[in-house]
Amino acid sequence: MLNELTIWELAGKLERREVSALEIMRACLDRIERVEGSIHSFISYDAADALEQAAAADRHLVGGTTRRQKPLLGIPIAIKDVLAVRGQPLNCGSKILGQFISPYDATVIEKLREAGAIVFGRLNMDEFAMGSSTENSSFGPTRNPWDTSRIPGGSSGGSAAAVAADECIAALGSDTGGSIRQPAALCGCVGLKPTYGRVSRYGLVAFASSLDQIGPLAKDARDAALVLGAISGHDARDSTSVEGTAPDYTAALDGRIKGLKLGLAKEYMIGGLDGEVGAAVQAAVSQYEKLGAEIVEISLPRTEFAVATYYIIATAEASANLARFDGIRYGRRVEGSDPIDLYCKTRGAGFGAEVKRRIILGAYVLSSGYYDAYYLRAQKVRTLIRRDFLNAFDKVDAIITPTSPTAAFKIGEKADDPLQMYLSDIFTISCNLAGICGLSLPCGFTASPKLPIGLQLLGKPFGEETLLRLAHAYEQITPWHNEKPPLER
Repeated sequence: MLNELTIWELAGKLERREVSALEIMRACLDRIERVEGSIHSFISYDAADALEQAAAADRHLVGGTTRRQKPLLGIPIAIKDVLAVRGQPLNCGSKILGQFISPYDATVIEKLREAGAIVFGRLNMDEFAMGSSTENSSFGPTRNPWDTSRIPGGSSGGSAAAVAADECIAALGSDTGGSIRQPAALCGCVGLKPTYGRVSRYGLVAFASSLDQIGPLAKDARDAALVLGAISGHDARDSTSVEGTAPDYTAALDGRIKGLKLGLAKEYMIGGLDGEVGAAVQAAVSQYEKLGAEIVEISLPRTEFAVATYYIIATAEASANLARFDGIRYGRRVEGSDPIDLYCKTRGAGFGAEVKRRIILGAYVLSSGYYDAYYLRAQKVRTLIRRDFLNAFDKVDAIITPTSPTAAFKIGEKADDPLQMYLSDIFTISCNLAGICGLSLPCGFTASPKLPIGLQLLGKPFGEETLLRLAHAYEQITPWHNEKPPLER
């Protein structure tokens, strides 16, 4: 089936005129019709618009447009519901935005269109990207394609599930503390969180502005490289966007990793790590040794403080960012007897429980008398965590860790225990605090039930090329990324 192929496989077929963009898009839409009732990856999609875009792509192909000019020409890419797409609903998985329609395109959407991609669909997510399971969406939970009784991870669970279920060829997600990498691991696909500043955040609805990054979820490392290359680059509309042109990431996929040093942090092989996950990661370490990489034991001594630091900084920034949703300027409004009553009723009805929890936590740590004790101290610890990584990268080229301490858990299993849910991101949040890049790729499966296990690679600031080279080399000698979930075929 065409929807099961990768970007680079489809791009070759399109260039040789073996298939059309319309045929690819129809294959994705047919797949959505068959499986969407089981997994609920999408909040909405406009089939007619997607087919119009595909027809336009075919006209470009007939007119002689090449892959060099538009590397994603005719490729259907679905979008997490936190990114602005002109003329489409923008809900962030929440009730509070009501019937809001985005009046503009995010920079990454503009870049996808420039590259020729078919941009379609709104993918489900934890409300305002606050969650690790995609159970917090006001549109209902997304289910894992490998076992529909289990979560797909979060907050980009809809993105990961859609890619794993072959409903789209690739997807965009956002990552504030692991929200691309963790669901990629639990759904068995590749997820890449770029270095902070590599991809413009213009048009991304902010959760925590100093942590958020947009990145691809894809079927393999080569596809991730193609999408990352399309969306990267400087944007004057984002003051945190770095100057300069992004490299050609596909050029790094040469298989040459002999002599690269991979750090194995003792702090990441913890007691709470599931045995099958630990064994799969150790097997991946052995594979890298066979490929010629050198494994070096390193230490990241402030790792134990990462969860607490993250949930102070992230909630503080969230409480500030979400203050704009007040029922006055746009979105849902619940009338009140006075402005304060209107704010309270609107936010009370519009926000879900997890979002309210994080706003309250954030307001508390920023409040008079607690700012220095919590928020300021957390910022200082964040600097120390980043320093740990930079010191480690003086010795190694990348760091290898598990992505998640367990495989996908049951829907509802951790819903009443926020702390256990927060610990699902224990291996991923340090990457965001340090502002470095991270990638998750499949490295095996649990025995019963058969569920994907993810391997995380962490890289130096703007070291995405190294991570993609390592991931691609590993894929060449392992079968994991080719496995498909047991949904209707």
